[in-house]
Amino acid sequence: MYIASTNSTNTLLRELIAKGEWPEGEHFLYAGYQTAGRGQTGNGWESEAEKNLLCSILLPPRKNLFELNMVVAVAVQRLLGEAFTIKWPNDIYYGDKKVAGILVENAIIGNEIKYSIAGIGLNVNQVEWQSDAPNPVSLKQITGRTYDIDALMQKLYEQVQKALQEDVWDYYKAHLYRREGFWPFVEREVTTAPTMNAGQEAKEQFRACIEDVLPTGEIVLRDQEGKQRKYHFKQIRYVI
Repeated sequence: MYIASTNSTNTLLRELIAKGEWPEGEHFLYAGYQTAGRGQTGNGWESEAEKNLLCSILLPPRKNLFELNMVVAVAVQRLLGEAFTIKWPNDIYYGDKKVAGILVENAIIGNEIKYSIAGIGLNVNQVEWQSDAPNPVSLKQITGRTYDIDALMQKLYEQVQKALQEDVWDYYKAHLYRREGFWPFVEREVTTAPTMNAGQEAKEQFRACIEDVLPTGEIVLRDQEGKQRKYHFKQIRYVI
């Protein structure tokens, strides 16, 4: 389903389902423009009208909530190719620049997950940025080409369906951003501040390598002194 403009595709999809107005058998909602696009933990998402891929996909629930984040991240990375990596937990990077973000939300009634929604924002044909987002990049900036967004959306949906049928753990971990070597990190308090702007909450910087990602979604690092460190999302920040 296409809509020219909405506040957020994730928000609209949830509202349509709640009202009983979402068409049976439909799994894909995409928009030309979002007035209030959302990223992880309340972060905004800038997008010029009709220039980027902005969509939400209705997904079957899974007991492991982090697994859907991996499935969608793998699907987007595969769509784009081997030059792109997955920045834990689910951003897509080209070098040190962010090309796509993913927000998976779950509808929970009682103790049961009824459905999940994966919101995806992929920078496609936009070349100028008005916000203070620190490191955006688009496919057009990378390749110099202008892309057919509808064709990309169809290919993305196919990749999501494929990844849903697979065990993507090994692929996910093998394609992590900065997977090899020691890199700088900063511990931080859990707040709603943007991930890359830890500000006064940031603690002392240290260097570590990625050792593992757990089924709970925690990342396991090993610092240069050999100490193992585990972090939930937002408890650690990459220094870029």
